[in-house]
Amino acid sequence: MINIEKFRFENESFRLMAFAIRTKVFVEEQHVDPKLEYDDFEEEAQHYLVFLNKKPVATARWRETEKGIKLERFAVLKEYRNTGVGAELLKVVVDDVKKTKKAIYLHAQLRAVPFYERHGFIKTGEPFTEANIEHYKMTLKI
Repeated sequence: MINIEKFRFENESFRLMAFAIRTKVFVEEQHVDPKLEYDDFEEEAQHYLVFLNKKPVATARWRETEKGIKLERFAVLKEYRNTGVGAELLKVVVDDVKKTKKAIYLHAQLRAVPFYERHGFIKTGEPFTEANIEHYKMTLKI
């Protein structure tokens, strides 16, 4: 059973579970510098944690920027990818932020572009490098 919980940075137990997932996915698997992974926006962001049978398996966050709502830090543990967990998380996050009536965008790693395209996002602009990983800016078609 999937359960998705929203939380704020102040919730230490959820934050530690989410950061453990992000560390595994971004720092260990993708070799992102931890200084880039954990930034000054943690406290202002709305965070999410996905539990599958009570085990934390995925996380994400969003925050407001001058360009709209930026979806960030989508991470699913390797053994739970391609199971629908990421799609369910994205749906919950998008449903929450649509209420703001602001533009919704994200920076997708190249390998994640098809996933986001299946969920209504379109590439905008040229590819760029962020944390030594190629990305595209993508915006949600509403």
